[in-house]
Amino acid sequence: MHCLNHTHCAETAIEQAEQVCLARGARLTPIRKAVLAEIWSGHEATKAYDLISRLSTAGNVIKPPTIYRALEFLLAHGLIHRIESLNAFIGCDHPDIAHQAILMICDTCGAINEQSNEALNQLITQISDQQAFKTTHQSIELHGICQRCQAG
Repeated sequence: MHCLNHTHCAETAIEQAEQVCLARGARLTPIRKAVLAEIWSGHEATKAYDLISRLSTAGNVIKPPTIYRALEFLLAHGLIHRIESLNAFIGCDHPDIAHQAILMICDTCGAINEQSNEALNQLITQISDQQAFKTTHQSIELHGICQRCQAG
């Protein structure tokens, strides 16, 4: 998720989100759109309380439930991913495709790279099925050092 023009990424993410919501009959409200744009603004893990401080203005303080409702909507529609280990959120690169994300998180610079692997997803489903385990949520996070940080 590295780019030099975060505004372009945020605009593209909003356009994709509008298409996804339209196809699903869901409504991308102004606050949901603002939260999504803010999450995409820097390609970094974003915490809910950071969203509150960034989106609030002197005359309009956004309350935590408003942000959490927007985050829940964005999660439910696959527009963002929750990074469980950081208690934060990142934009989804492919919101129009159903997939299980593998998030590779650099412990040095904080970069997050989203990948998906159908063979791994099938293996996880197979293991779950063999154990008669009904998966309701899946989160795969890998922590380590990215290629850029390894290169110095």
